[in-house]
Amino acid sequence: MASLPRRGKSVAKAPTSEELPSFLNSTSESEEEEEEWEPKSKIARGPRLPKKTEAKTKKAAAPRSTVARKMVKKVAIKEEMDVSLPIAPVEDHKMQLLKPKEEDAGTKPKSLTQKPEVPKKQEINSFQGKNQNSLVSDEKPSTSVPVVKQEKFEEEFAFDEPPSKKIKLNACPEGKPVKNLGGNKIKEEFEMNWDIVQALSEITNVEPWVCANLIRLFQEENTIPFIARYRKELINNLEADALREVQQTLEELRTVAKKTHTMIQKLKKEGKLSSCLLKGLLNCRTLEELDHVSAPYKSGSKGTKAQRAKQLGLEPAALSLLQNPGELNLFSYIRPNTKGLANIQEVEAGVQHILADIFAKDKDTLDFVRKLCQQRYISIQSTLAKVSSKNGNEKDIDKFQLYHEFSCNIKNIQHHQILAINRGENLKILTVKVNIPDGVKNEFCWWCVNERWRPKQFLKPEFMRILRSSVEDAYKRLIYPLLCREFRSKLTSDAEKESVMMFGRNLRQLLLTSPVRGRALMGVDPGYKHGCKLAIISPTSQILHTDVVYLHSGQGFREAEKIKRLLLQYNCSTVVIGNGTACRETEAYFADLIMKKYFAPLDVVYCIVSEAGASIYSVSPEASKEMPDLDPNLRSAVSIARRVQDPLAELVKIEPKHIGVGMYQHDVSQTLLKATLDSVVEECVSFVGVDINICSEILLRHIAGLNTNRAKNIIEWREKNGPFINREQLKEVKGLGPKTFQQCAGFIRFNQEYIKTFCSNKKNELGSRALLTKAGVLGKKKSKLTPCASQQPNPLDQTCIHPESYNIAMRFLSLIGGNANDIGKSDMQQKVNAVIQKEGLEGTAKRLNTTMHTLQLIIDGLTQPEGYDIRTDFDKPDFKRSIVCLEDLSVGAVLTGKVENATPFGVFVDIGVGKSGLIPVRSITEAKLSKVKKRRSLGLGPGERVEVKVLNVDIPRLRITLDLIRVL
Repeated sequence: MASLPRRGKSVAKAPTSEELPSFLNSTSESEEEEEEWEPKSKIARGPRLPKKTEAKTKKAAAPRSTVARKMVKKVAIKEEMDVSLPIAPVEDHKMQLLKPKEEDAGTKPKSLTQKPEVPKKQEINSFQGKNQNSLVSDEKPSTSVPVVKQEKFEEEFAFDEPPSKKIKLNACPEGKPVKNLGGNKIKEEFEMNWDIVQALSEITNVEPWVCANLIRLFQEENTIPFIARYRKELINNLEADALREVQQTLEELRTVAKKTHTMIQKLKKEGKLSSCLLKGLLNCRTLEELDHVSAPYKSGSKGTKAQRAKQLGLEPAALSLLQNPGELNLFSYIRPNTKGLANIQEVEAGVQHILADIFAKDKDTLDFVRKLCQQRYISIQSTLAKVSSKNGNEKDIDKFQLYHEFSCNIKNIQHHQILAINRGENLKILTVKVNIPDGVKNEFCWWCVNERWRPKQFLKPEFMRILRSSVEDAYKRLIYPLLCREFRSKLTSDAEKESVMMFGRNLRQLLLTSPVRGRALMGVDPGYKHGCKLAIISPTSQILHTDVVYLHSGQGFREAEKIKRLLLQYNCSTVVIGNGTACRETEAYFADLIMKKYFAPLDVVYCIVSEAGASIYSVSPEASKEMPDLDPNLRSAVSIARRVQDPLAELVKIEPKHIGVGMYQHDVSQTLLKATLDSVVEECVSFVGVDINICSEILLRHIAGLNTNRAKNIIEWREKNGPFINREQLKEVKGLGPKTFQQCAGFIRFNQEYIKTFCSNKKNELGSRALLTKAGVLGKKKSKLTPCASQQPNPLDQTCIHPESYNIAMRFLSLIGGNANDIGKSDMQQKVNAVIQKEGLEGTAKRLNTTMHTLQLIIDGLTQPEGYDIRTDFDKPDFKRSIVCLEDLSVGAVLTGKVENATPFGVFVDIGVGKSGLIPVRSITEAKLSKVKKRRSLGLGPGERVEVKVLNVDIPRLRITLDLIRVL
């Protein structure tokens, strides 16, 4: 199996820590831990593996030992084909630090029937660098033909029914191709001491067989939207958020393995690589552990106290104290003229440092102390820093008032509290420390002296004193700081990931807000001195009129006449107001006119939308290209109106982090944040789908599998050759190979009525030109027009059914007696129901030789009405005719509002009083959430309409506390 490729969009933040048990493999420790731990917002990550090297591995399965090859043919040849997607053939040539595996050939057949060894071996190989070929065996195949094989595989995969689905029917109809990933561990020199499939499964709590399949899918450059929709049987129906988490964790593990490999090569070159150090490096699962183990050996490091003692020749004395203390004579090591050996005290100190280093790097010792910590009350404390209390900004200090004297169990602390504490620490306002009770130290020291490091022979009192001092020194100077850093790193890493995931969930909810179609809209960008910018757009988003009115400078009545004239002229009855400066005053102005029925006979309503990012977009190159003749201030008004008419199409023009629906977004890893948000945008655009013949280039570039260049090529092809007739024509676009077509085809739609009309007109035009045009000119025109005329529209192209399943869809239509031209009609629904009720979904799937997931997708595509949009199930903007003031609120009042933002500690709701109220997270229960929301697993998010009760109103502080009654 080829090594896993790196996708630019999905590069995850380098890991900091994992669940505490994951650190049990750490076997070494540096002396640099005496420094204070500081939360990191960015962690550098290593370079990615080049795709060229990855492509070569496609041929790697051929050169295997005779025994293994025969076994594959006799025992598991059918499964080998079946699981070609989730499990790859053995490829050992890509592992940088591995020896040839001929010696394992004899034992391999024992585990081939279980299929466990293949994914494990492949995973270990997958993250190695391309310069590993120097240590590779002669098993490495020729690399002269890998590209050809890759293309053939992709073509079959893209345009035929995927092999994995065919296999599933034979091996596991439930869609669980490889559940048993156990088996013999591969023990070879220089490999990582953990299996990537098992590690991925432990960290993400996803079944190992699903992790193995996902690694394979990501390796083949499949996108998350494609996997989530069209490969459900291979991933146990996971949602996109879970897929993103697995992908990010996989990138983190690969980063660790890559950096470990680099460090091993460097230390080996410098002659510093010992067997003990190698074992410690290969046990590392996180960058924190790797830095901890390798720090003393980096260039420019002064070395640890233990290293300096070893250089003085005291290591034999330390080992003798543990193994053969009866023959140890420390006085023989005294060298009066040598620093560090001048007297018995210095000799004892050197031996103590060596022993402490041995204890702190021992796996069992660290294992024991971590288990102790899991059983005890470990707390994190924050206090007001002494420096900040004297010199700090009083306003900034007050922001962290809750954390001036704060203490909490690390098992119970909330993610937002960790981020707040870290921010206060970075601003030098807070001092943070982790408290580990003394009982841990006492029990640890007793265990070390009496059990783990108990000498083999009787110790003299002076030697026992050295041993006890060494254990205490190891704990205080090495192990305790390591534990504190691990706890802080784990808490920070989890908090950052949760913050990013929350941002992604909020963004998805906002992007999937139901569009308001079929009406003209007036967008208003409020302002004081420079006036309010107006823009009226048509039901098709065309700009009809732009203007500036001055509503808050004593000219309100005169400007009202202009606004009324514009609304009547363009038959516009909906006003969209941005929530920026002067929003409250502008809302009151329009509400007053509406209450007086000033715009009669029009029944005007208004709504408030977030204008976050509108000003940034208005001066962007995209906006200049789209609206070249418009002033940037007026462009923002157009953007505000379009955010209601088609939120998805407008918000994708803005960088996601500028939309402002996150928490502590500037404190988390910007790399992780960007990768996650870009992936969420891609997911939303793909699942909604785009009409290839009318969508913009900006929207098109967010479709799964496409990018800026490919979207530009599609637009150029459309302008040159006219509209696309069917999905097959996408293959004619420059840069759209089989893999790209496979990823994007299912998310691209075609309006069948428009296509039929176009083809009919084009056919008539061709016939008339043949009679009226000279032969030479006709020949030139013919080459451009013939493809359009010869192509036939495919009714399935208007559905979510993937081209790879068209054959199954046609057989299903034949089974139910349906016609492709009846897609989306009630007759189709009746015919589908009749067959499914008679044979059942599973029986019908078996009859068609496909999976239930694929059949369900085909049924959805055939029965959904034409022009179906998944966003219709989501909430629309909240239109109003009147305004409520903060002073009008009373405790116990029941109101409706719209969610503006969601955080781990609660949800902010706009109830129309100019200030959002907070629903604490404790008030949000499953019983209050609608069944629809629970089924989507989206929870409360931006745009949702809720009914709330006012619990408290603090007018001086402008704070409103609400209780959730129900989701509307």
